[in-house]
Amino acid sequence: MGNSGFLATLLLPTFLCVHLLFGGSVNGLGVNWGTMATHKLPPETVVQMLKDNGITKVKLFDADSKTMDALAGSDLEVMVAIPNDQLLAMNSHGRAKEWVKKNITTYNFKGGVNIKYVAVGNEPFLTSYNGSFLNTTFPALQNIQNALNDAGVGDTIKATVPLNADVYNSPESNPVPSAGRFRTDISGPMSQIVDFLANNSAPFTVNIYPFLSLYGNDDFPFNYAFFDGGNPIVDNGIQYANVFDANFDTLVSALKAVGRGDMPIIIGEVGWPTDGDKNANMANAQRFYNGLLPKLAANTGTPLRPGYIEVYLFGLIDEDAKSIAPGDFERHWGIFRYDGQPKFPLDLSGQNQNKFLTGAKDVKYLPQQWCMFNPNAKDVGKLVDNINYACTFADCTALGFGSSCNSLDANGNASYAFNMYYQVQNQKDMACNFQGLGIITTQNISQGTCNFIIQIASSSSSSSSPSVVILAIFTVLTSYLLF
Repeated sequence: MGNSGFLATLLLPTFLCVHLLFGGSVNGLGVNWGTMATHKLPPETVVQMLKDNGITKVKLFDADSKTMDALAGSDLEVMVAIPNDQLLAMNSHGRAKEWVKKNITTYNFKGGVNIKYVAVGNEPFLTSYNGSFLNTTFPALQNIQNALNDAGVGDTIKATVPLNADVYNSPESNPVPSAGRFRTDISGPMSQIVDFLANNSAPFTVNIYPFLSLYGNDDFPFNYAFFDGGNPIVDNGIQYANVFDANFDTLVSALKAVGRGDMPIIIGEVGWPTDGDKNANMANAQRFYNGLLPKLAANTGTPLRPGYIEVYLFGLIDEDAKSIAPGDFERHWGIFRYDGQPKFPLDLSGQNQNKFLTGAKDVKYLPQQWCMFNPNAKDVGKLVDNINYACTFADCTALGFGSSCNSLDANGNASYAFNMYYQVQNQKDMACNFQGLGIITTQNISQGTCNFIIQIASSSSSSSSPSVVILAIFTVLTSYLLF
């Protein structure tokens, strides 16, 4: 879509697969399962949570052996992934065959993992990557599909490339879906990818985020990001009342323009975050899902592609170690909290009979104790430095403007930062020192909408380090936290 008007901002990047039942309920529901967290739930716990909620499909961002082992025998349909930093290696057919042997055929047995797709990269043509993966993505796709074919599984397991919606647009002079075309700077690679996918009966996978239409753009019509009240735009007599349909049909037009108008399309990621921005909250997330899921259950499709659409919602669980380069909201996409507990009532059948989903079972937590700012501390000259340190290695995004902890006072900001670091460090006593500014308490110091968490204790939890966690957020923290 174009760079201005209603459709401009929905091209920004950023995961649950939905098949539809003829009776009007969402069948075969799946999720994106990301694991960029300082403390991970055991994979077996997550798999059970998926099954408890009737979710039958899952999209991964790697092929971690512990995750794959947990999925074995579950009958969950799985999309495994090759991260972007491995695309160059997959330009070698030999390396691609080794990857397929290790991560696909090893699990391809009765009672193994029900793998359906291999995601080759993740949004590799994102404009912010400045062409870093432009020359390696298509060769990697070719080699992986050919390796799947060589292994005798290519008929049932297809390679695809999850792409951001910014790979296509419509001109500024005519920002409507029917004018959709692939970006001119990547038209060559995109044509190669589309033709290869079509020749191998593989789907085109795209990530669409209506939330990002609002993010950073106060001029975007708010209701148009949802499904229940946007003023429609008209394109050749067709009315588009929401940005999701408009975005999807812009892709349909782009595919039609290269002779592949009937190509199957999977929505690899779509969802709504619940914190980290003024528009990222549970009420808006619930409103979005209350529109999306019934739409999918009704098999409505879009004006240019009516009927069934396969969709992966993003995401399953919050990820407190995810990069916040795109925005603080990146760590808050889950329909479940960091500990696998549901955030808000939701009806995955698409019937709007909302109730809390079934949370992760038998979750083990650290002791009920928190780290807080010591109100009797005398030397507060190094308070800001200590807050910055805590938030460099822990998640303080809830303190941002419009977020759930934005209303705390200066002492509350310090306590929140200290506690997040203390929990990431598995409640080690020294992790609440902060040069004498911190003190441990057994009293829950949560305030209003701001939850001071107790971190989970799991076998895969580990103390965070500069290389594991987070881009430092010193600059933004100044606006969050200074007196």
